[in-house]
Amino acid sequence: MQVQEQRYYSPEEYLELEVNSEERHEYIDGQIIQMTGGTPNHNQIAGNFYAALNFALKRQHYQAFVTDQRLWIPNKRIHTYPDVMVVQVPLVYEEGRKDTITNPVMIAEVLLKSTKSYDRDEKFAAYRTIPSFQEYVLIDQYTMHVEQYWKTDKNKWVFSEFEGAEESLNLADVPCQVLLGDIYDKVDFSVEE
Repeated sequence: MQVQEQRYYSPEEYLELEVNSEERHEYIDGQIIQMTGGTPNHNQIAGNFYAALNFALKRQHYQAFVTDQRLWIPNKRIHTYPDVMVVQVPLVYEEGRKDTITNPVMIAEVLLKSTKSYDRDEKFAAYRTIPSFQEYVLIDQYTMHVEQYWKTDKNKWVFSEFEGAEESLNLADVPCQVLLGDIYDKVDFSVEE
């Protein structure tokens, strides 16, 4: 991610610019940061995971989103675009908006080398300020490895990790189970990205 300019923007200014922009940007407490483009492996992983969720959640009280759905985190003053997220319906929107949601239950990020520390630390800390947020999944795009965090009580999270195509990721708060082999289907680890 690259910082656009070193000036402060209000959330309203950001949204006005973002709606008219051809690129996607995050808003972090006054700064607008251009998001980096995804790689083929990144997009394949996010798409595979979204497809599994979308199929598993048919006729359920959940809705899955991939890549372009904006999320508002009011306590941290952040607008961001998680790679994959699940929301329990009804959707709760940012006040005055119909394009920005505020009530994810589960968020998944596909890790890039350039953003994996941010996704694990600051971004996870920001997500934890969302009252509805219960589960976080980090998917490595360079090797078959998935980390899962789920909330068991106020300020208590459990960690699990998975490797190998036959291992199954069972989401704790969303009725979905998916094999790692399905998450990584058609991913070419030999491609240097």
